[in-house]
Amino acid sequence: PAFSTTCATCAEDRRLRRKRAISERQLTRYFVDHRKVRVVGGQGGGGGHSFYSEPRKVFGGPDGGNGGDGGHVILKADQQMKSLSSVLPFYQGFHGQRGGSKNCYGANGACMYVKVPVGTLVKEDGKVVADLTEHGEEYIAAYGGAGGKGNRFFLSNENRAPTLFTPGEPGQERLLHLELKTTAHAGLVGFPNAGKSSLLRAISRAKPAVAAYPFTTLNPHVGIVHYQDYEQVAVADIPGLVKGAHQNRGLGMAFLKHIERCRFLLYVVDLSVPQPWTQLRDLKYELEEYEKGLSERPCVVIGNKIDLAQSRINLPLLREQVAERVIALSALTGDNLEELLLHLRELYDTYGKTEQSRGQSPVKW
Repeated sequence: PAFSTTCATCAEDRRLRRKRAISERQLTRYFVDHRKVRVVGGQGGGGGHSFYSEPRKVFGGPDGGNGGDGGHVILKADQQMKSLSSVLPFYQGFHGQRGGSKNCYGANGACMYVKVPVGTLVKEDGKVVADLTEHGEEYIAAYGGAGGKGNRFFLSNENRAPTLFTPGEPGQERLLHLELKTTAHAGLVGFPNAGKSSLLRAISRAKPAVAAYPFTTLNPHVGIVHYQDYEQVAVADIPGLVKGAHQNRGLGMAFLKHIERCRFLLYVVDLSVPQPWTQLRDLKYELEEYEKGLSERPCVVIGNKIDLAQSRINLPLLREQVAERVIALSALTGDNLEELLLHLRELYDTYGKTEQSRGQSPVKW
């Protein structure tokens, strides 16, 4: 018994070692925000060709049934999906069955459902054909072909014994580009090493990588801030921007597009650097160059690293230079996080009221 207990303990240790957390660089292999997909609807089943016969009945007439329709290929938004990595490059709908004798119709092909994350854009030849922004929303990417006609269909007074029947039609074929834009209430926007990932770790359970070098975060992370009344606010950590990001420098447009879905913005500024207000000016310029009006969304300026001596000197200077509200905090030590959480809830409630006044329902997590 002692030997078996020791073996079980060793096996458990090996299992835990195998389940070590995936590193950020390994995670980028699994996070995919664009895919090229070829979709083909199922082919319709062919029409049946037969004549009814039984004892003592020489001619019973044609009784070939119609073929079943081919199945559609349908894209379906699913909240559990967070990446396009599981989407395959090719999908084929199920074929319809051939029509049978005795006027039996062939069965229709089943629909092929492809789960995609909420916030997926579907493009064809550069044009947006669908925008899946709600859980359970569907888009028929490729229609199945119609089933063929059996020889019974062609029966007429002029032709009492038709031998004609038609094959099923091929399904629709399309080449689509899927593009994921993170859907979150708030977006953390800032230059590399401003402390966005540390802040997201401090206010939620998200675990983005944190290190003392630029571009530690290589893909967007979404953290959920929970409140006592069970409301949940989604905050996205957008990877660090650089000057010229709108010209595709640094991580460039690959992640600027994720800011488009955010309802309000949290500008994270490093208070310890000289003239931190220039960071805010440069960030707004990059957003505005990427999309007009993007920098005008409701926002708050977060002065991070207030635990440093130089930051306390720069804080009053920053407040003099910017018109927006400035919340000074330290993501490392947790100083003044309560003020940010309260103001984040105010922004969320204002967004909800605005959406309801427009007759729309706010995005829920």
